[in-house]
Amino acid sequence: MSKLPFFDFTGWTLNVLRRILYLATRTQVFPDAPGMLELRPDLPVCYVLHERHLSNLLVLDHECRRLGLPPALQVLRDGAFSARRSFFFLLRNTRGQLLPNPRGDHSVLLKSMVGTALANPGFDVQLVPVTILWGREPGKQDSILKALFAETWQSVSTLRQLFAILIHGRHTVVRFNAPISLRELLRGDIDETRAARKLRRILRVHFRRQREMALGPDLSHRRTQLRSLLNMPSVRKAIALEAAAKSIPLPAAERSAREFALEIASDYSYSVVQALSLFLSWVWNQVFNGVEVHNFERVTAVAPGHGIVYVPCHRSHVDYLLLSYIIFNRGLMVPHIAAGANLNLPLVGAVLRRGGAFFLRRKLKGEPLYAAVFLEYLHLMIDRGFPIEYFIEGGRSRSGRMLAPKAGILAMTIQSFVRSRSRPLVFVPVYIGYEKLMEGGSYLAELHGRPKQSESLTGLLGAVRLLKRNFGKVHVNFGQPLELAEFLDAHHPAWREESVDPHAPWLRGAVDATATALARAINAVAVVNPVNLLAVTLLSTPKHAADLRLLQRQIEHVQYLLAETPYAESVVPCALSAAEVIDYVRGLALVESHPHPLGDMVRASEQQAALLAYFRNNILHLLAMPALLACLVSHNQILPRQRAREAIRGIYGLLRVELFLRWEAEEIDAAIDCTEAALCQRGLIFGDSGTGLLRAPPPNSEASPQLQQLGEIIRPTLERQFLTLALLQHHGSGRLTRASLEEAAHLLAQRLAMLYEFNSADFSERIQFANVIRNLIDAGILQVDAAGLLQFDERITLAAAQTELLLAADVRHSIQRIARAAPAAGA
Repeated sequence: MSKLPFFDFTGWTLNVLRRILYLATRTQVFPDAPGMLELRPDLPVCYVLHERHLSNLLVLDHECRRLGLPPALQVLRDGAFSARRSFFFLLRNTRGQLLPNPRGDHSVLLKSMVGTALANPGFDVQLVPVTILWGREPGKQDSILKALFAETWQSVSTLRQLFAILIHGRHTVVRFNAPISLRELLRGDIDETRAARKLRRILRVHFRRQREMALGPDLSHRRTQLRSLLNMPSVRKAIALEAAAKSIPLPAAERSAREFALEIASDYSYSVVQALSLFLSWVWNQVFNGVEVHNFERVTAVAPGHGIVYVPCHRSHVDYLLLSYIIFNRGLMVPHIAAGANLNLPLVGAVLRRGGAFFLRRKLKGEPLYAAVFLEYLHLMIDRGFPIEYFIEGGRSRSGRMLAPKAGILAMTIQSFVRSRSRPLVFVPVYIGYEKLMEGGSYLAELHGRPKQSESLTGLLGAVRLLKRNFGKVHVNFGQPLELAEFLDAHHPAWREESVDPHAPWLRGAVDATATALARAINAVAVVNPVNLLAVTLLSTPKHAADLRLLQRQIEHVQYLLAETPYAESVVPCALSAAEVIDYVRGLALVESHPHPLGDMVRASEQQAALLAYFRNNILHLLAMPALLACLVSHNQILPRQRAREAIRGIYGLLRVELFLRWEAEEIDAAIDCTEAALCQRGLIFGDSGTGLLRAPPPNSEASPQLQQLGEIIRPTLERQFLTLALLQHHGSGRLTRASLEEAAHLLAQRLAMLYEFNSADFSERIQFANVIRNLIDAGILQVDAAGLLQFDERITLAAAQTELLLAADVRHSIQRIARAAPAAGA
């Protein structure tokens, strides 16, 4: 009797279903090159899928075929083991079952492989977990309907999976993860049941981490979470103290705590986040010429298994939305953002809350119950592994510089980590650089003394008109993550044994050190754009006007110095030529061109100059060392090299604190040498190795004004410091409070600017002097006594003496004369 040919009906059926599925399915696969998986050819491969859906298996089979990987539907065969297929599902779809089946907890294939591995020491299998997300391809959602049916944490029914395929099939992410050795996972186990349970747990944690990367941790049932929050011992203690302090019943204090929790907590909705992503894509296309992202791979490298705190600089209200948009569209979970309570507006607040925002009052002092609830909520976020974002500067920078960090929420974060250490925590510094600010007009008004306008729904609606304007490009650069545990080890090695006392000196010191390190790390990932380059050169001219050819030459000098005296390896330079830089900024209407028979001129109006000052300050720290040396040589014409070093070292302490410069004391000489070599190479200074002298170019040469203009970059900063020191010397130690010195410096700077046309739009800005005073206190030159008065010693005179080599005599005399004319303290 002849045998009928074998017909694989199951294989034929799956092949037909796969072809039908891919009529509506398009995938984005990570990694896209099979070699990146580094599979061993001598070991069999078994794929692991998370949830039991036929569609997931069909996608896996198709992508294995397309990439040339071992097929998932082929026989898994080894000398000691054989199975009908090379895949298994970690979870079974139990929807519709009345009772769970304990015997079905583990995959049969999984149990068989574990048993064989335990019985045969030579047997091993490469387990390749495969994550499949329907509707999570970055940047491909194009309707709110799709957003509402996208991937979530909840297990889905077969019907909902069918809807997900129909709606999201063309936007599916497939992620093949690195192979895991079965033999390595089972090392030391001898019991088959326990070993299978261990392996299942490891794989479950792996899939959870992969989903956390894309969707964020599962923090469903908001009210349940808040109920557990309110039952925490610290909150219960605060409730009891509130009831006793205000002589109110305990239930009334509990109601207050519950209201605080609801006021603070986010109400995250993944569907709303996807819908917001679609809306923001449209907005960015309207107002920006592009969003350029640098070094995001640093985030994806640390995302699995780490808690992440994004710490961006704060330049605009757009920062919140822009950073979340970038993170989401690169496949990671959007951070929960600490937003000011001023943004909790009608309608807007609800949308932001569902997008992940949690709200924080500006002041916690005097509200111990609110503070306790907020601290516990933040701890819940960190402990559960939610990514978080906040601005350590506290508010938006009106000057364009990095502002002095505020310790509040950063201190709470470090306290929370020290308290539990449930998972590693990293801070990711982020630099956001604009070419034109949406808030530019309001910033100018505030610089001229107009009070800050409160956020309102009316103001937000009025911002719609901005959609018709061109704001250039936005650049976002991600810095090297700062591992908190490693940082604390270096700062205070015994921190793990310390109690979590917020007033402990070691913890305060750790918070201050972390804040400073993060501010410097943000500065170290600055992006230089065309507006920065033109601002830093044009504003150094006497009337904010320059000959086109000479301006191009000055921009070339700056570009050369940025390249040859690199501030940090992660700084991103501007690739445009000097001529292209000027044309580009002209297109943004930030400067004006004036044709002239003797050569075209480029000029900034008074308002344009004020706006450009903001963008000059963005990169001031990158050029601090070249500008400082240029200022010294230009002012003195001939200067011994050693005297120049001494002057720079003498002024560097104050500049470092104000500009968050990165060099340590032992690195300054090397930075000076590098800068000197670059300036000599450009013909801007001349170094005589025999005599040890530094010389400026001849006064009648073209290079002379170029060197002087380079020094002008740092001069307003030096003038502010000298004005503050002159006021202190005039009044004497113990005569001024911090507030009165700030006010006097601000008013005298205004007068000086009007009388002598000081060449900086933000020279007299109050916050700049507040920063100078804070820097003097941080440097230990000023001390605040118990009465709030500023005390100092002869170091004030030593610091002021350094300016003799940096500022022209007429400038110093003008400042001293104005300071002496100031009214006496308390008059």
